[in-house]
Amino acid sequence: MIVSPAFAGKRYAVLGLARSGLATVDALAASGAHVIAWDQREDARALVADKAELGDPMEMDLAGLDALVVSPGVPLNRHPVTCRARAAGVQIIGDIELFALARSSLPAHRVVGITGTNGKSTTTALIDHIVRTAGLPSRMGGNIGLPILAQAPLPEGGVYVLELSSYQIDLTFSLDCDVAVLLNITPDHLDRYDGFEGYVASKQRLFVMQSPDHPAIIAVDDAVTRRIADALPQTVPVTARSVAAEDQSRWPALQGPHNAQNVAVAKAVAEALGIAPETTAQALASYVSLPHRMQRVAEIDGVLFVNDSKATNAASTAPALAAWPPVDGRPRIHWILGGLAKSDSLDECAAGFPNIARGYTIGEAGPLFARLLGEASVPVTECELMVTAVAEAAAHAQPGDIVLLSPACASFDQFRDFEARGDAFAAAVAALRDKAGAETGAGA
Repeated sequence: MIVSPAFAGKRYAVLGLARSGLATVDALAASGAHVIAWDQREDARALVADKAELGDPMEMDLAGLDALVVSPGVPLNRHPVTCRARAAGVQIIGDIELFALARSSLPAHRVVGITGTNGKSTTTALIDHIVRTAGLPSRMGGNIGLPILAQAPLPEGGVYVLELSSYQIDLTFSLDCDVAVLLNITPDHLDRYDGFEGYVASKQRLFVMQSPDHPAIIAVDDAVTRRIADALPQTVPVTARSVAAEDQSRWPALQGPHNAQNVAVAKAVAEALGIAPETTAQALASYVSLPHRMQRVAEIDGVLFVNDSKATNAASTAPALAAWPPVDGRPRIHWILGGLAKSDSLDECAAGFPNIARGYTIGEAGPLFARLLGEASVPVTECELMVTAVAEAAAHAQPGDIVLLSPACASFDQFRDFEARGDAFAAAVAALRDKAGAETGAGA
């Protein structure tokens, strides 16, 4: 884990004991800080009882704390702890800010910070892969699900590659990224912000924290990111068009226009880090998709099954629908969609409708989405359940077709999270593969 003398002898309260909260308690306690920790779940509190004093920030006196460290999941615009901390004069921070404060005690290193509405995890993992391919020590952390404070410190010359959500940026005040990245901004998480512009301002703060001589690599493929790029002196603009003209078939795990943007950004980051273009090209070719992000799960009887469960809104699904255009005029995508809708439209996906052979709706949004697809003259089967959708899609698909789970919805109506939803898709595909194998064996 990352420890620092910067925390020794100080008092911190930690609210929220999921992955990042537990890592925060461990790092602070190991650094010699006095830690007070709390979570509504008794089992979570039990995990830190030997390292921290237990205390609810909603009931304890916050005066005298050096900071209140909260989980990114705590809605600061609605949670009453925000007013209590403000009244006590206590700053609310997150684990990324603690990492920023610890940097001066770590071996010399660089930090790449990646934000945006869609594509953050793939770009983070891709940059980490490029850095490792170049022979440099690298650590991924942040919103990708790996708490940075739980990571072992890198040796001198290492690169920390951080995926940063808007929630994490809101809790960070001194992270000066050696390279900062913005992919795109579309409306999302608006329940946490004062409208779309509030969300945009949150993303923009990543660059406000940067030194002016540190590059800000911004994909200027939309009006919002162009506006941010024009306001910064250190901008290195890139565009997906610079990659879309290349042969993406050289990069099997990076198909579709959204991955063209991810690749364009990753190339620019690699150049900023001094990595040779031939090394970057090698890394792009050998990169393997993250689970649940355009992940190739299996090919059965010539039909490709792709798990894009991470696509939790229409904007993130739209590029997946563009990845496989018709062949000889025949649409090839069998689209599994639905869940807990974030919007009552699929307008952002409409450009991809000509690529869809049939839709298969699941979950709470199933009836709504079936109606919308029907109105757009896209054939549709209402399935409700994932296993039914996979079976129906496989039955309709022909060799050369793609069965694509890209739900355009949150998962919480039927699944714990998008990972559980993607795992259910993969399990249903595995059952089909086993059945196909058994039938082939029986006929042999």
